[in-house]
Amino acid sequence: MGKQELDLLRKIALALPQVNERRGAGGATCFFIRGKHRQTLCYYHDDRRGDGRASVWCPADSDFQEMLVFTNPTKFFKPATSSSGAFKNWIGIVLDATDKDQTDWSEVADILKRAFRKAAPKNLVCALDG
Repeated sequence: MGKQELDLLRKIALALPQVNERRGAGGATCFFIRGKHRQTLCYYHDDRRGDGRASVWCPADSDFQEMLVFTNPTKFFKPATSSSGAFKNWIGIVLDATDKDQTDWSEVADILKRAFRKAAPKNLVCALDG
């Protein structure tokens, strides 16, 4: 499960300015924005804790997060917030592992661009906006 989803996500994430990929401490594939203070763009999870789904988690404004979860709770979710407060203002996107046509990849790209604008330094946001 998840290879095709990860490949499509990788294509979107690595097209953003100065984004790189590596494994996180928990084994998740992570995409980071380079800079003085490395920022996380998103995490890719495949069957996280046996949930049976592929998903991507990325930072989101709380209003945007609430709107997405309210309008489509089967597709979007709030990742569990850690005891340190990590993932509080993040959005989870379920990536359909059974039929790639069920995932709107242009929507995923738009959400990742929004996350990039939230997390990246101003000079990289300017590079994105050209």
